[in-house]
Amino acid sequence: MTILDTIIQRKKEEIAAAKSETTVEQLKDTAFFKRNCLSLQQSVKNKSGIIAEFKRQSPSKGVINNSVQPLDVASAYEKFGASGISILTDRDFFGGDFSDILKVRNDIHIPILRKDFMIDEYQFYEAKSIGADVVLLIASCLSPDQVQEFTELAHELGLEVLLEIHTEEELKHFNSKIDLVGINNRNLKDFKVDLQHSVQLKNLLPKEVLSVAESGIYHIDDFFYVKEKGFDGFLMGEYFMKNADPAQAFQEFSLQI
Repeated sequence: MTILDTIIQRKKEEIAAAKSETTVEQLKDTAFFKRNCLSLQQSVKNKSGIIAEFKRQSPSKGVINNSVQPLDVASAYEKFGASGISILTDRDFFGGDFSDILKVRNDIHIPILRKDFMIDEYQFYEAKSIGADVVLLIASCLSPDQVQEFTELAHELGLEVLLEIHTEEELKHFNSKIDLVGINNRNLKDFKVDLQHSVQLKNLLPKEVLSVAESGIYHIDDFFYVKEKGFDGFLMGEYFMKNADPAQAFQEFSLQI
């Protein structure tokens, strides 16, 4: 089994447990469920394009930063020009939690992406209930039909969709209702990073689609490389979170672009 297979197996267990504790109707009855979502699509067009990430750890890197608070980091991301904020909610493999979004939602006025492994309709109601504006659909976890169905459900709930792909085969998962397409520079199965591969995939997308370079942007030169190649958005987490003070790291980065 790959690490992705292990994550999905565990995710199914988590979802089953969550369904037994909280019904969809209860999720619909939360305050955030009734709020109007913010558009990441528009924010990427109008601002820096950077979707700055709050991420404590990852399977490939282990603990990245366990000593900072979500609101401190998210506030700096917004203050210094991020188009959106990505927050990991997977607990076992990324050290995330729903509370990381709940702690910042009332104070943040740019879109928040719930970054998780979305494999069940229930998770979309969860995302809406905790104040997320956007959900991530990972092509390698889903069939094209599931992507279509989940995109329609997300839109019914007012959420936008970021579809993540890594291979040319996964272009089949794209449909015209997708709001943004992320191309993961890191292969989720072996964690190798290849920026050039991502550029080649981007060039196979329809011209009008907003494209997001995901992961593997480790230096300012990497950022400028993918920007010059036509990417509209840039999902960056480790670049900032590996610093003792991610807020300061983002501020310093923002002054260079």
